Amino acid sequence: MSAPIIRVRDVMQKEVLSIDGMASSKEAAAMMRASNVSELLVGKRNDDDAWGIITIMDLVQDVIVPGHDAESVFVYEIMTKPVITIPAQMDIRYAIRLIQQIGVHRAPVEHLGEIVGMLTLSSLIQDNDIL
Repeated sequence: MSAPIIRVRDVMQKEVLSIDGMASSKEAAAMMRASNVSELLVGKRNDDDAWGIITIMDLVQDVIVPGHDAESVFVYEIMTKPVITIPAQMDIRYAIRLIQQIGVHRAPVEHLGEIVGMLTLSSLIQDNDIL
């Protein structure tokens, strides 16, 4: 008997915080700190635009290490865009392979054109019966 299929929607983080690309990296860091998250979704400017993402690593590599003023570096300057989105219905095994192949640790989860969650490698083992 095979194991039941676990879908991305079953293990994703359901709360996704977003920030405007015109916000400063200082604002992004403050939002991450206040919400205890390591990434923020960067909203689309219009329907033809793509989603972006900013992570703690972006802040470290592009603001802290080079010694830039966090108030003068904007999110759009250091974010990753476009990001690969994962369908909420996708089998988790395929989603894991996909994010491994593209070399990321997290990806927004999409359903019917809307972001409904975030799949992170750490979310796979938190409060789930995968392992």
